[in-house]
Amino acid sequence: MIKSMTGYGTAKGTVGNLTVTVEIRSLNSKFLELNLKLPYVFREKELELRADLNKQLERGKADVSISVDNNELSKKSSINKEIFKAYYDELKQLSEEVGAETVSMFSSVLQLPSVLSNDKSELDALHFAELKELINQAVIHFNSFRANEGLSLEKDIRQRVDAISSAILVLETMEQPRIDAVRARMQKGINDLKEQTSVDQNRFEQELIYYIEKLDISEEKVRLRSHCEYFNQTIASNDANGKKLGFITQEIGREINTIGSKANDAIMQRTVVEMKDELEKMKEQLANIL
Repeated sequence: MIKSMTGYGTAKGTVGNLTVTVEIRSLNSKFLELNLKLPYVFREKELELRADLNKQLERGKADVSISVDNNELSKKSSINKEIFKAYYDELKQLSEEVGAETVSMFSSVLQLPSVLSNDKSELDALHFAELKELINQAVIHFNSFRANEGLSLEKDIRQRVDAISSAILVLETMEQPRIDAVRARMQKGINDLKEQTSVDQNRFEQELIYYIEKLDISEEKVRLRSHCEYFNQTIASNDANGKKLGFITQEIGREINTIGSKANDAIMQRTVVEMKDELEKMKEQLANIL
């Protein structure tokens, strides 16, 4: 079973006396890029929360936002007047020197460090376990979203693998006519040459067999079928992941390229181009897989 790297999950509940909302979003990335936004009241737990989220989110560019209802938080906050006045006086003096407007200075000063102080005794009593449980609920919704997206990706990718497998059957219908055409073309050349000189028919047959063997794609077809089967087995397994599937896709591409180089036939080349097109679309979808 595969999961998409794109995901979304949210959960809302109470932590102590606070109403807390956890929201998780993720996009594609080769590695885990975690952007964690925390309110001041939970900042001291940031390292522990990051460690847990690193294990749970696995991979992707993830934004995790934990927010507290502003009205409730304001009830537990007080203004440090001395620090506020110090900031305000200094900014006012600086604004006069540079001729800047002071209209929004009051609200700006409130955002500066240490101006708003929280009731630490109240916040220390908040149950950290409640916060972690709320985060776990958001992660469950997030992983459920990823799994549903993964089902859509798997369906699309399987269709493309089946298209490549079906194209092998199409190629097989072209092989004998291609060999007959090569034989006829070479025979015509020999017949034209006979008018000018004698030709050893046995040697001609030997050279023809050698040339046709160089055009033979039997081994490539066997390996390509095997890679497609292995791909389908892997994508259905519990340990399926984008990187492993990407490695198998590389092997599929290698066999398709070899078939294309041996084709020496315009109609067969069209089928090979269609196979390559399906393969590229597979790669695009695999980039979205966890």
